Amino acid sequence: MTVLAAVDLGASSGRVMAAHVEGNQVRLTEAARFPNRAVQVRGRLYWDVLGLWSGVLDGLRAVGDAASIGVDSWAVDYGLVDADGHLLGNPLCYRDARNAKAKAEVLASVSEAELFERTGIQPQPFNTVFQLEAELANRLRPSAHRLLLIPDLIAYWLSGELSCEATNASTTGLIDLADGSWADDLATYFSSVLGPVTPTGTVLGPILPEIAAATGLAGTTRVIATASHDTAAAVAAVPYESDRAAYISCGTWSLVGTERDTPIATPEALAAGFTNERGADGTIRFLRNVAGLWLLSESVDTWRREGHDIDLAGLLDAAAAEERLRSVVDPDDPRFADPGDMPERIRAYCAETGQPVPETPAQVAACVLDSLALAHRRAIDALEALTGDPVDTVHIVGGGSKNTLLCQLTADATGRPVLAGPDEATALGNALVQAQALGLIGPGPEPRRAAARASARPRRHEPQGTQAPWEQATRRLSGRTQ
Repeated sequence: MTVLAAVDLGASSGRVMAAHVEGNQVRLTEAARFPNRAVQVRGRLYWDVLGLWSGVLDGLRAVGDAASIGVDSWAVDYGLVDADGHLLGNPLCYRDARNAKAKAEVLASVSEAELFERTGIQPQPFNTVFQLEAELANRLRPSAHRLLLIPDLIAYWLSGELSCEATNASTTGLIDLADGSWADDLATYFSSVLGPVTPTGTVLGPILPEIAAATGLAGTTRVIATASHDTAAAVAAVPYESDRAAYISCGTWSLVGTERDTPIATPEALAAGFTNERGADGTIRFLRNVAGLWLLSESVDTWRREGHDIDLAGLLDAAAAEERLRSVVDPDDPRFADPGDMPERIRAYCAETGQPVPETPAQVAACVLDSLALAHRRAIDALEALTGDPVDTVHIVGGGSKNTLLCQLTADATGRPVLAGPDEATALGNALVQAQALGLIGPGPEPRRAAARASARPRRHEPQGTQAPWEQATRRLSGRTQ
């Protein structure tokens, strides 16, 4: 048995998982978990990257032994380091308000259609290409030597090797769709800090001596550029049972899509909100971002700040007993994007659209989960229309796969069986790519998929009821969002 360390950094928490690889199976145990929250300071929203780093070191100490380490995280955010390798300022969060203005400034010289055709990435205010435009006012910029996306920054601190792993690089809106290289003209003032794109699965090198001393790991422990975008890692661990299946990587965001050999960068795909990101094997993850369980987690945080004792399991049981589709919202409405009083925003949306206003936590939770299932349905329908390929099964992976109510509602809404799990898909995919880099599992997607199937036991949810109420709700919501 070989032990690998999978460092998985999410928007609300980070974790270090010990992955025990034996034959064709990977067993995960949690070594450490630590919080991650964006911090508001003087009008800017920062990540506490040093707090994350401390959590990573604690987790690696708890692993005790590891042949390798891989790091994944959310996309688009970055740190700048100088020529001596020192971090220039705390990385900003993708939800920072500066990005909307920067997007408008970029689009004054190049249209959304041109950007999408060139990069295949849906133009969103948080994309790195827009963040870099905002960076022009940063006094630290002249000292910048290299831009490192968040997992690349952690990997650099572990190994001393500068890298920019391909799956996360593809999310920046700066990668040319045709050849996978940097589109330097889209980052004119920053092209000098964009290092070579690192292929997924590259062994960067052994950990630094200082890391070995701080963690107790052997100096031979290698750092591997795993699929460093958390969704790419999660998709690498989908235990596909059908070649016509779609995936939903469900957590703070719901990423709904399929894997393809070729991108779709048509005006129709742009209008439908789809994007083309790189997969672990150089595939294209053709997907749509839906706001996800962010709406529920922000609601729970609001209630707890107000002094309510919210038990999530009890809340979901109560939401299951509520009338279905009584009120629905568009999870991607801009009003739901920022932190704050989510229940009040949901109530305001429902009041404005002439729907019953959810008052109790159970009613709000039911509204959120019905709305997410409806958004999953709309994304699957659009996916089929854009690709021309039917979807017969839906895999829900990630933390959202533990939400039994959401999984069942998604089966009901889409009219397709839902296979839920693994819930730690991101860490599993991270570890599977490491195992392939070390030769513990055969190369390519099929040996990894076989290992994912051997390592996970998804829970099956069959659709219940008719499609009529979901079709009616889809028409109602479409009329409000046009």
